[in-house]
Amino acid sequence: MADIFHEVDEEVRRERLAQFWQRYSILIIAACVLVIAGVGGWRGYVWYMAREAAVAGAQFEAAATLAEQGKADEAQAAFAKVAAEAPGGYATLARFRAAAELAPSKRDEAVKAYDSLAADASLSPLWQDLAAIRAALLLVDTAPLTEMQRRLEPLADSGRAYRHSARDVLALAAWRAKDPALAKKYLDMIAADGETPPGIRSRADVLAALIAGNGKS
Repeated sequence: MADIFHEVDEEVRRERLAQFWQRYSILIIAACVLVIAGVGGWRGYVWYMAREAAVAGAQFEAAATLAEQGKADEAQAAFAKVAAEAPGGYATLARFRAAAELAPSKRDEAVKAYDSLAADASLSPLWQDLAAIRAALLLVDTAPLTEMQRRLEPLADSGRAYRHSARDVLALAAWRAKDPALAKKYLDMIAADGETPPGIRSRADVLAALIAGNGKS
């Protein structure tokens, strides 16, 4: 008797499964096709991006070789090409290198290139701040103190990644502008920050000694 009930239950389950399949088979097949297509598409995308990165890497290395050979104009053009065509990371690196290649002979253009990077909201704040520092370094010998402050004061605040470099350059700019009191302000900020790198701390000590020596003369 129990076997009969078991057979009936099995038959009922088979019938329900058949009805379920008849009703939803198209949807199930479509879902499977979408999953397979999605996996294939993702793998294709990963392969494509890897290929593009490999091409960009090779182009970047070729441009760097030109720079090492002293072919500044050719290197700058090659880096500009990578910046325009390469995916994310390589494009950003190439923009920085293109600006660096301009710096020795075309300082104003290099400053504009760094300013463009510093103003690019698509970049991370770290990249933007680095570009601002690079531009300021090119201007420290010629720009008015007020211009240097406009560029670097925000970067000198606590918590900014390049605050140490910003304070270092600001102290030098203030000293060149014959404003020892302002220079001392930045030097004190350098001295008080426990995370100041040793190189910057050493330069600050030298500048502080120069200011103290001039004050005694």
